[in-house]
Amino acid sequence: MSEENKKEQLSQAFYAQEAQHVLEEMQTDANGLTNDEAQKRLSEYGPNELEEGKKKSMAQKFFEQFKDLMIIVLLAAAIISAVVSHEVVDSIIILAVVIINAIMGVVQEAKAEQAIEALREMSTPNANVLRNGHTVTIKSDELVPGDIVLLEAGDVVPADLRLLEASSLKIEEAALTGESVPVEKELTVIDGTDVGIGDRVNMAYSNSNVTYGRGKGVVVNTGMGTEVGKIAGMLASAQETETPLKRNLNELGKFLTIAIIIIAVIMFFVGTIFNNTSWVDMLLTSISLAVAAIPEGLPAIVTIILALGTQVMAKRNAVIRKLPAVETLGATDIIASDKTGTLTLNQMTVEKLFVNNKQHAASEDIPLDNMALKVMNFANDTKFGEEGNLIGDPTETALVQFGMDQGFHVRDLVNQEPRIADLPFDSDRKLMSTIHQQEDGRYLVAVKGAPDVLLGRTSKVLLDGQELPMTDEEKEKILFNNTDLAKQALRVLGMAYKYVDQVPENLESEIVENDLVFAGLVGMIDPERAEAADAVRLAKEAGIRPIMITGDHRDTAEAIAGRLGIIKPGDDDAVLTGAELNKMSDEEFAQKVAHYSVYARVSPEHKVRIVKAWQQEGKVVAMTGDGVNDAPSLKQADIGVGMGITGTEVSKGASDMVLADDNFATIVVAVEEGRKVFSNIQKAIQYLLAANLGEVLTLFLATLWGWDSLLPIHLLWINLVTDTFPAIALGMEPAEKDLMKHAPRGRSSNFFSGGVMSSIIYQGILEAATVLFVYWSAIQWPVHNMYDAIHADALTMAFATLGLMQLFHAFNVKSIHQSLFKVGAFRNKAFNWAILLSFALMLVIFIVPGLNDIFRVAHLDLYQWGIVLGASFAIIPVVEIVKAIQRAMGRK
Repeated sequence: MSEENKKEQLSQAFYAQEAQHVLEEMQTDANGLTNDEAQKRLSEYGPNELEEGKKKSMAQKFFEQFKDLMIIVLLAAAIISAVVSHEVVDSIIILAVVIINAIMGVVQEAKAEQAIEALREMSTPNANVLRNGHTVTIKSDELVPGDIVLLEAGDVVPADLRLLEASSLKIEEAALTGESVPVEKELTVIDGTDVGIGDRVNMAYSNSNVTYGRGKGVVVNTGMGTEVGKIAGMLASAQETETPLKRNLNELGKFLTIAIIIIAVIMFFVGTIFNNTSWVDMLLTSISLAVAAIPEGLPAIVTIILALGTQVMAKRNAVIRKLPAVETLGATDIIASDKTGTLTLNQMTVEKLFVNNKQHAASEDIPLDNMALKVMNFANDTKFGEEGNLIGDPTETALVQFGMDQGFHVRDLVNQEPRIADLPFDSDRKLMSTIHQQEDGRYLVAVKGAPDVLLGRTSKVLLDGQELPMTDEEKEKILFNNTDLAKQALRVLGMAYKYVDQVPENLESEIVENDLVFAGLVGMIDPERAEAADAVRLAKEAGIRPIMITGDHRDTAEAIAGRLGIIKPGDDDAVLTGAELNKMSDEEFAQKVAHYSVYARVSPEHKVRIVKAWQQEGKVVAMTGDGVNDAPSLKQADIGVGMGITGTEVSKGASDMVLADDNFATIVVAVEEGRKVFSNIQKAIQYLLAANLGEVLTLFLATLWGWDSLLPIHLLWINLVTDTFPAIALGMEPAEKDLMKHAPRGRSSNFFSGGVMSSIIYQGILEAATVLFVYWSAIQWPVHNMYDAIHADALTMAFATLGLMQLFHAFNVKSIHQSLFKVGAFRNKAFNWAILLSFALMLVIFIVPGLNDIFRVAHLDLYQWGIVLGASFAIIPVVEIVKAIQRAMGRK
């Protein structure tokens, strides 16, 4: 279908027009289209299906992994190393790291674009339509605007329809609106052109489910013109949000590139001008320094730390679909959560019962002969499945479940008092009645419905087992409690009954549903999850602001949010509806977005707009949801969190993370793990860059002073042995105790925040100063007298000191500011083994015969080893003293 046709369809407010006017506008009538006209329109509008987005090939996904600046710098270093410095082994290591990192990225993102495909698969395969005045079954993709579609319970609505007939028709639209209760459809024209989807009761939307009754409607939108199509369009056009991790790594890459180039250039000119070294030798030395300065293992180490985080999260029911999402969670400022199925159970439940002029909690025992209990179970169309499960309208199944919880066995009682007639629910009279044969020959008329309507049909009230006349005072009590229950966001139904001697010949409402005895009120709600309130409290303690975004009514949303602690009970100023949001410009909304914590009666477009507004405020937003209507905002958010059990495949496909247990509390657990992952990446970066800075300064100053600098093979071995294993093990450090007591670091933070940069600088200087001091002391107080031996000892001691000191320094970075003795030196078993392995690999160079010559190291005596070990270990107490001073100055 052309873009013009799509826009033309979408522009029509069909719910605001008379049905006959819609038929005329769609150039059809109640008998449907002819086959020829349908074929003509199929050619004009195209098939009733969602368009497939462009898919990236595996090759495209692979090469996109090389766009990061850090990766480009590493590749350049590998090429220079191989061509100019002839360090082939170094180049191979760098290339291997880059390629492995790219492969892991492709594997993680290979299934990231399945949302639209899942939407396509949701479509119903067939539809019952009128063609040439006859009912025929056709494939749903052959539907065209103007077709007349017939609906009945169990059907999936095949396209967007303006209803022409609705006989007790109820349609479940939770996937589109987030409202847990099926919508009772009416044919009334709705005033206004800015009415939310959930309030368009004369419309039926594609991919929603018919749960009750029958209906007929004219197709007004197909394919990408439907509400589901609009969602698919938003998904296809949504841009991937840059994660804090990617942004931080890019910033780190830029910083390192500039710093390395400056240092290499300075070193080149210092060597050639002041030391009279040949420019060729200085060029090679400068390149060696540049290669030494690059933490080539960093991308792989970051990937491994993230992968370890995904394993921990998976064990705690948070399944990560994209690796950067692990770290993004730790930066979360806002958790924007859908209500239905996420904060609530998505299961209507009886919460209050009003009988004998008193409200009772559902947990209280109700006598089994209570007439309100009997009526709610008898005037009910719920069916029992083969396994005893309840099948039917959620409101009615909630009433039966309540009866079963009370010990009321409705199946047995219905066998004793069988239903012999009924008046089905009708949206006009808002009542339902059933008639049951009694053992004494009489008949029980059980009636449930809207309390205000029901009261108008009652003449008596049941109080303490006695049927007393209904007085104005009793009516006021009932209406007061009805209002009170409604204010608690409960859906309230009234129960009434009467006994008759014979079944009326004419089953009409005026005869059957009059002169009733009022039995009670029942209040139901889709209740909040038991653990959700604690999760909201924990999120707030961690400085994270939870907000609720739902398609449900304002009063319901406000009540649930108050009960959960998202807002203070009764704080209606913190609630904004979709209609109110429509009246605001983007600029006005951006100024007021911080005032609102609850958004009710919203559409998918509103959800995306809300997420964007918070992002423009500089906040990192996590969006949770389970329905099709959540998919665009899940994709727009910094991290989309789908529901694993109740979530649609569409919402899962648009998510970065899926909660396997559908538990809102799990996201708070995942945030803690995300903070731990970021903290551990920071530790690894601090460790690596401090070590590399120490190496660079050692080479730079040694060259400046005309000393023999460390050999390239020494730097390569140190980077291979001391960088890799300890850095990975740091990624497995347990979370620090006060991790969830700090405010989120936010979008503006980076890996150098929180004192990391200053730590890298002073610790790198400390490492270089120590190594140069050991080299100088070996020259000043030599063990041997020969010149060559003196320099060989000095170089060997400097090499050993640099390597071993980095291993000791790994203990320092277990915490940026906390003492090593507080965080625990040996809590992390993986770290302990990594240090031992690296320590052994360093010492093997000096012990194993033959390796001494390869690495050009001399044999050291006990005195020299004492200096090396003492100088290497000294970095721990020195850093401990600096940390103590920092803590005294208020850093934590």
